[in-house]
Amino acid sequence: MLDANEIHAVLERAFSPQHIEVIYESEAHRGHAGYREGGGSHFRVRMRARAFAGQSRLARHRAVHAALGPKLIGQIHALALELDA
Repeated sequence: MLDANEIHAVLERAFSPQHIEVIYESEAHRGHAGYREGGGSHFRVRMRARAFAGQSRLARHRAVHAALGPKLIGQIHALALELDA
C-alpha cells in the first residue's frame, strides 16, 4: 500500500519545497470508483516550490508526475495537486 510519507519523501527530494503537505484522502472515497481496501489510492498534495516559478499549471503537474514516476503514479487512483511557486 502506498502511503503519504512515500509521496512526501519523493517530492521533497525532487523539489526542495518551501511548503509541502501530502494528505491521505482514501477513506473519504470508500465505496467509490478506484477505492482499494486498505487505502493508498487517493491523495492531495499542496506544495510551494521555487522550481515551479514561471511554469504553467500543466507544466507543474507534469513535473510532479515525472518526479513520482510511473511506478508510484500507477498505484494512485486520484491525485489532487495544488501547486504554487
